[in-house]
Amino acid sequence: MPHSMTAFSRQTRDADWGSLQLELRSVNQRYLEPHFRLPDALRDLEPHFRDAMRQRLARGKVECSLRFDPVEDSAAPGINADQLAALSHALEQVRAQLPEAPMPNALELLAHPGVMATQRLDIAQVKAAGLELFDAALKDLDAGRVREGERLAELIRERLNGIREQVATVREHLPAILERQRAQLLERLETAKTELDPQRLEAEMVMLAHKADVAEELDRLETHVTEVERQLKQKGPVGRRLDFLMQELNREANTLSSKAIVADTTRCAVELKVLIEQMREQIQNLE
Repeated sequence: MPHSMTAFSRQTRDADWGSLQLELRSVNQRYLEPHFRLPDALRDLEPHFRDAMRQRLARGKVECSLRFDPVEDSAAPGINADQLAALSHALEQVRAQLPEAPMPNALELLAHPGVMATQRLDIAQVKAAGLELFDAALKDLDAGRVREGERLAELIRERLNGIREQVATVREHLPAILERQRAQLLERLETAKTELDPQRLEAEMVMLAHKADVAEELDRLETHVTEVERQLKQKGPVGRRLDFLMQELNREANTLSSKAIVADTTRCAVELKVLIEQMREQIQNLE
């Protein structure tokens, strides 16, 4: 089943160190084109993200946005209780020996080396959570591309059935169409009072019949339709192959239109072009 290149995923993670929010967006693109917006503290995760993305995705423009919100007190200063107790014991000894010596106030105590202890953020935990979050988002994005690909494949199959119906219509009425074309030519010749040698006229009619015979184009249209259906059942990227087949289908529809003399053939050729263009638009989103 083909995969779409259009999907979206958002994953979040909350922990005692803060929260992470990761978003993945993908749209159609000729090649795989990843873009990353990561916090400076987590910038070295980008190579890991790129490798994981290449293993799972083949085509598409993929935007990855990672937001990190640390908890408010994760980097707030704290008190080194052991250092403060040792300092307090030393001040009691000073007061015992020098009762008149001035004692430091609270701010001066905090300014003493070692009393203040900064709570350091464990960035390794945050990075590990970021990798897990990206893996979950990538799986979710890929699942969304599969679901969208299934819907696109169904739409394409509906158009393929429409092409088969148009081919069957032309094939069914082909003898009558050729006879009508012959009658119209004879009528125009009679109206113009053009005198042609009977043998020359017969040769012209044979040539016209050969030119107007679109059986070969109808056969190729059916062959291309069968190949499109076969590609829709393949594993892996098929978008480029399907795009090529749309060109081939369009070429046969143009040939059919150029050979059309009566309105029935022209109408079928126009409908074929509409169906092919609708498929082409959907295929642009397939991986």
